[in-house]
Amino acid sequence: MREVFASKCREFGRVCNSVRVTVALRVTRGTGLTSTFQTELSSLNTLTDRFFDVGGNMVENAMTPDRKKSEMKKPETFDVEISAPKVRFGKRHMVTFMIFLGMANAYIMRTNMSVAIVAMVNHTAIKSNDEVIEIEDKCGESTNETDAAERSADGPFVWDNKQQGYLLSSFFWGYVITQIPFGILAKRYGAKYFLGIGMLINSLFGLLVPVSANWGYWPLIIVRFIQGLGEGPIVPCTHALLAKWIPPNERSRMGAFVYAGAQFGTIISMPLSGLLADWQLVGGWPSIFYVFGVIGTIWCIAFLIWVYEDPEQHPSIAEDEKKFILSSLWGSAGISSSPPVPWKSIATSLPFWAILMAHMGQNYGYETLMTQLPTFMKQILHFSIKKNGIYSALPYFAMWLFSMFISHVADWMISSGRFTHTVTRKIVNSIGQFAPALALIAASYTGCNAWLTVTIITLGVGLNGAIYSGFKVNHLDISPRFAGILMSFTNCIANLAGLLAPITVGEVIAKSPSQAKWRIVFMICAGVYIFCAAFYAIFGSGQRQAWDNPDKDDDKNEKNQLDSVKIVNETQH
Repeated sequence: MREVFASKCREFGRVCNSVRVTVALRVTRGTGLTSTFQTELSSLNTLTDRFFDVGGNMVENAMTPDRKKSEMKKPETFDVEISAPKVRFGKRHMVTFMIFLGMANAYIMRTNMSVAIVAMVNHTAIKSNDEVIEIEDKCGESTNETDAAERSADGPFVWDNKQQGYLLSSFFWGYVITQIPFGILAKRYGAKYFLGIGMLINSLFGLLVPVSANWGYWPLIIVRFIQGLGEGPIVPCTHALLAKWIPPNERSRMGAFVYAGAQFGTIISMPLSGLLADWQLVGGWPSIFYVFGVIGTIWCIAFLIWVYEDPEQHPSIAEDEKKFILSSLWGSAGISSSPPVPWKSIATSLPFWAILMAHMGQNYGYETLMTQLPTFMKQILHFSIKKNGIYSALPYFAMWLFSMFISHVADWMISSGRFTHTVTRKIVNSIGQFAPALALIAASYTGCNAWLTVTIITLGVGLNGAIYSGFKVNHLDISPRFAGILMSFTNCIANLAGLLAPITVGEVIAKSPSQAKWRIVFMICAGVYIFCAAFYAIFGSGQRQAWDNPDKDDDKNEKNQLDSVKIVNETQH
């Protein structure tokens, strides 16, 4: 009787393990499971884990201390899909919100110089310089209001347009250097501390901008360069964290929300910088860097305390939310494995090159407007420093609103099943990059109509917000495992294009900031947008690429399990 019972137990154990292998195969191939079967499977797993080994043999104490220890070392994986937790605001939302604030702080540090430089430069002294060419195509006649605006904007530094261009680009020279190294380091060692400490360096050196400016032109360039070095990890580390925290069906919304922090920061930075520069009671333009430097430092401390690398490390995350995140990311984002980076496959991947081209076009166009729009409004439209900050921020406010709206549309397009990831990304990205190109062409022919110019630029930059549901989250589609590394590469190279923007403007405008010269600037920008958007529309993809797919790892695991069952069956019969 004892032998018969043992034989039945062994047979039952083999059946249980065979069922689990079958389930793994069905999940890998996308086959669904009924809720009833999921419940039964859960009970079956518990039973077989307690009493049987892989060969179906009864084990006295299967969960030995050694087995417990080995299982604790393995990342948690799930064979069945787990429904979303009922809690509306979970830890993944908290992480997303903190990264959103970090992105806002990053762009505050990046853009505050664009407005501050208008107040720092002595425009009257530059105009009186014998080498300066007379301004052509000047809008409007000199009035008390424009004269007062120009006098109020005068600062202590005599920097011409070329010097201003190199100063504005110095931040990006540092920014591009740390992109790729920290993308690789974030993949290997985690992203949290690189992001937090990098932004802390950025914030602390931001406090030194006024002092370094008084020391001289080159000390200021060095400080801005170091700020760029500190901000370099923000984008690749953000992508690495999102890949670990955000399920695929929430990527458009969450990704767009996080990167909309760029517009939110610009919205805060530009008008507030204008007000602080005009408000002499708090010290004028130096207060811009003091206020934002302190805010950035506070955020860094909060981020390092409250944000964790991934759901498994978070001490207070709800169990259902953790299982939901990990089950949806099973086999990706470094959750279940960390294979070597397939550099050759990435370098020969057309979808990767499509993202890179779109990113380059975006950065050139975006940096042109972000760094030069206040200068354009000063030189051509003659807005005061307060109006300059407010009107320069309007396009980014529109961009922020539209990016939020289009992210929900993009997620609906995908979840409805009517559009593939590829089609969705291409449609949305085309809106985001062709629209600002057309707006820049139109704005270059509006003449002296300031309100029409501002309206067209606001509309074009607003529609540009679609890119955050286009190429900007496309790295997560084609390679969730290596999303941080891919973003570090595309963002690095794209910022090489972006840092050329203020230099190009300085060279084109030179010493004669006329409407005709600014038309050339806008046309170059529009041409870059159109070419890069077209390249993405042709070669882009929303499908996970073969060189990232974990199927090979999963097939190996399934083969090992099936071989184990086969060996046991052969030895038993």
